[in-house]
Parts: sequence; C-alpha cells; structure tokens
Amino acid sequence: MDLGFGGEVAGFYQRYRRGYPAEVIDGLVEAFGLTLDDVVVDLGCGTGQLALPIADRVRTVIGMDPEPDMLAEARRVAADRSNLSWMVGSDADVSVLSTLLGKESLGAVTIGQALHWMDHDTLFQALHPLLRAGGGVAVVTNGTPLWLQDSDWSRALRRHLELWLDSEVTATCGTDEDSRTRYADSLAAAGFTVGRSQFHYTDVLDLDRIIGGVYSALPVNLLPPLEQRSYFAKQVGRALEGHAPYNEQIDVTLLTGTREGKTPG
Repeated sequence: MDLGFGGEVAGFYQRYRRGYPAEVIDGLVEAFGLTLDDVVVDLGCGTGQLALPIADRVRTVIGMDPEPDMLAEARRVAADRSNLSWMVGSDADVSVLSTLLGKESLGAVTIGQALHWMDHDTLFQALHPLLRAGGGVAVVTNGTPLWLQDSDWSRALRRHLELWLDSEVTATCGTDEDSRTRYADSLAAAGFTVGRSQFHYTDVLDLDRIIGGVYSALPVNLLPPLEQRSYFAKQVGRALEGHAPYNEQIDVTLLTGTREGKTPG
C-alpha cells in the first residue's frame, strides 16, 4: 500500500511530528496493565513517535508501517535500542502477526493517528484474538491538524494551503468527534470494552515547525518542488503575518478497547 509518504516526507515526519506527553504513555500502560513481560505492536508506526516511549515500559515493541522509508528513519533514530523491531506491513497484514506470535501474545496494539488509513472494522475483529486478557487496542489522536485549529493563524494557514493546492483542505486525520465515535462503536462491536481519556497541553510554534509540519502531512507528489520551497516558506510567512504568537492548544485522546477476561498468572 503506497500512500506517498516515502522519500523526503519520511524525513519531515521524523523531524517535525510531535511526540506524545508522558501522561499519555502512563495512561496507556495503566489501561492495559502493561509490564516488562509484554509485547506491543505499534501499527502505522511512522518514524516511531509512539513506539519509542512505549518501549521503555515493555519487553519489546514491533513497529509496523507500510512505508519502508518511514521504517528506515525509525530504525536510524532507535539504533541504540535493543527492544524495538520494525516490520513492513499494514492493517491488511495483521494475520501475519498471528502466525508469527500466536494467539493472546500481545499486551497491546497501538495506533497513533493512523487509523484513518485503515479498515478499522476488519482490523479490530482481527486483533481481538491476538491480545491477552486485559490487553487491548489503543487509538491515540495527537491533536488537531495544523490547518484545522481554532485560531487566526491556523485559519490563515488553511486559506493559503487551499490557494496553493487549488482544493479544500478539510482532512481531520481521524481527530474529529465523529471519527472517534465510529472507532469506539467499532471496538465495541469487535468485543472490546471501550474507555476514553483526554489529555491537554500547549505549545508555541515557529514558522519552521509549521511549514515542516505541513510537509510531513503531504504525499510526495504534493510537496512544493525543491526550487519553490523558499518561495513557499515566504508565502506562508506573509499569510500568517500579524497572527503571532502561533499558540497551539493540543488535545490528545486515548481511546482504548480492552479484551476482558482473566489475565494468566
């Protein structure tokens, strides 16, 4: 499955995508009672923003992504970590995990703002037998996309991107309430007990991080050509002029689906 997020985009993703606050990792570990005996799969792992902090709390993390360039960046960043491994694959390849690891072998499967690319109904059904009792699926949405936030600078950015791309820019990347409701209903239908936690933090961006964040979200074919990037950056700066500081209010949602039953031992 080629979504166009290889090449340069993987580098932008590694550099500019924000990580996850420690409180989110704590909430995830607590939700499933994760220990140093557990194996976790981070599905749609990108360059490892979620996989790396989870790896500090469990026996091993397997990062799985359909884009080899994303995994190459993840492998580079985690070169000194011995309990992380990386696998090319998508949600359609989850059956391979059952063959490799066996039933009830996972403490958790995490999906960090990548579920909108997946067939979540089929996926949740396929994951249920892979998870131990008390383990589960965690869907983590890490804030609203830069172009859809409730601020003057974000609205100015969206207007500029729509002019540049000659199309509306409305993608929520699964962060909207309707998407979260669909995911929760789908988890329940697959036999999971659903829970939800929210975390809030603030950040102040600069133009470099805004532009890099946009590049990290564009498929390769929509990136401004190299010779136009200086012009693009200047145009973004002009569009956002007068709207500084670029304050960001970030709401992180941790949606959990727990497989009920008695935990062995």
